[in-house]
Amino acid sequence: MTRLEEVAAKVERVRGLMAEEELSAVVLGGATNFAWITAGGDDVVALASERGVACAVITDDGQYVITDNIEAGRLADEELSGLEFEIVQDEWHKENFVQMLDAIVEGDAAADGNWLPGASDYGDEIARLRWSLLPSEIERYRALGQEVSRCLTESAREIQPGQSEFEIAALLTGKLKALDIAPNVILIATDERIAKYRHPLPKAKKLERYAMLVASVRRFGLQASATRLVHFGELSAELKQRHQACCLVDACFNLETKPGARVANVFARAQQTYAATGFPDEWRLHHQGGACGYAGRDYKATPDIDEVVYDNQAFAWNPSITGTKSEDTVVATAEGPDVLTAAVDWPMLEVEYHGKTLARPDILIR
Repeated sequence: MTRLEEVAAKVERVRGLMAEEELSAVVLGGATNFAWITAGGDDVVALASERGVACAVITDDGQYVITDNIEAGRLADEELSGLEFEIVQDEWHKENFVQMLDAIVEGDAAADGNWLPGASDYGDEIARLRWSLLPSEIERYRALGQEVSRCLTESAREIQPGQSEFEIAALLTGKLKALDIAPNVILIATDERIAKYRHPLPKAKKLERYAMLVASVRRFGLQASATRLVHFGELSAELKQRHQACCLVDACFNLETKPGARVANVFARAQQTYAATGFPDEWRLHHQGGACGYAGRDYKATPDIDEVVYDNQAFAWNPSITGTKSEDTVVATAEGPDVLTAAVDWPMLEVEYHGKTLARPDILIR
């Protein structure tokens, strides 16, 4: 599937929603949705922003991108080249988005949130249009996942005791940026900080024997997450047991995540697995991950969530047991999880869950 064909398939999904809801247009202002509808176009300048510098507008008979004259040329040349979007622009200081929108839309419009005056909020409905990934998206996603995994492996094999968490984060971030991968979240913990904090932002703490490297990243709009652990010297029996238990919970999450499965049921089986391993309350100490794709998490799973797994939907589960964690990004298929961030040059644990086996990253011993 070419990029042009991918965009056409997605526009068809949007127009299907428009027909169902009797809408004249859908306005996509979120950076996630812009990347999705443009098959990987990037309109983000400020990395922390949920909205980019442009909006995509789909009508019954047109495809538009509204932006200002600062961005129009770059978007046309580098993000939208070869795609059938008409760019609507005006000078940056006029800030007349609504007027530009009114010139191309007649009737009721929906937006991907409550940010647009006069437009209905269809953010949830639009998000669901993204969840079932197309083959071309999975291909881009897999390429991203393998490069992220390789960056984590190279970093884990290069770090040395005495380095600070800041230095480890800089090493990993540099490898990612060299591959045009935007690091949304980089978490680094060493030694006792791994057990103490579930979201360990890098600090000046120096590595002694044990390090956790977490990367949540974005490229072409797609977002992947993975965690790796490295230990200098022999593991304690307790840490080994905890990691094996955590990997079993991770295998449960991933193997139970099949198209059509209720996410609450997946979560319940993971809770049962936590309990069976002797750690019944660890799930309460940190969220367990959930659906992803064009968002870091489209939703975080909870015991009472009312969602169903879509075919070819991406998930990043991240179970943790104090002192250890297991995380990769997968696509849910009827045949089982397709692990996009599969570990590269890394020791693996073959974990058996209800008669099925799934390889999970072990703790690297150096």
